[in-house]
Amino acid sequence: MKIQLNYTVAGQGFPLVLLHGNGEDHTYFKRQMEPFGARYQVLALDTRGHGQSPRGTAPFTLEQFAQDLKGFLDSREIGRCHLLGFSDGANIALLFALQYPEYVDKLILNGADLFPSGVKLSTQIPIVLGWGLLQGIRRFDKKAQRKWELLDLMTTQPHIRTERLSALTMPTLVVAGERDMIREKHTRLIARSIPGSTLAILPGDHFVARRNWQAFNPIVLKFLEE
Repeated sequence: MKIQLNYTVAGQGFPLVLLHGNGEDHTYFKRQMEPFGARYQVLALDTRGHGQSPRGTAPFTLEQFAQDLKGFLDSREIGRCHLLGFSDGANIALLFALQYPEYVDKLILNGADLFPSGVKLSTQIPIVLGWGLLQGIRRFDKKAQRKWELLDLMTTQPHIRTERLSALTMPTLVVAGERDMIREKHTRLIARSIPGSTLAILPGDHFVARRNWQAFNPIVLKFLEE
């Protein structure tokens, strides 16, 4: 069953869609809306069950979120856009681009991973432990169920075979922070596997778009305008 995704919009021009990370909402991109909106119609979405978007009854999976994105674009009659995703949003963007490449003009993946082991152990171990602890409680506690679903996304997803990335033909920018929670070799694997992609490792951590937007924004805009 389709749901209505909450979103905010800034600017006019060619559509640029922004997808936030796990447990966040569209406000993650508050440092991008105005500068990107000066050149594009920027649409920042709340993923299903995040922000002001309803949870609905469909499976809480990255694949479902990619289907939700298609429904959103179709409802607005957007047949082609630039797509920028951060963290789980980058994983959704990647899944969407693999399934619906005709919609994506340029693709920006910030902090993506192809499978859970792409995340550093120091980050992943607490996530897995929390996921396990909530397994029993979640059946009796709605808040625990909500937390478990978010942790489940990071514990069990995504699972994207590296060889699938060779099918991507749109210009792609792969971005990560120098101290990212994604292993640098994993980020480099993604960039190496997408034909002709551009790799940018920026000063900062996983949240480089929010914490070092002074470096992030110019690189994205330069890529989009090339």
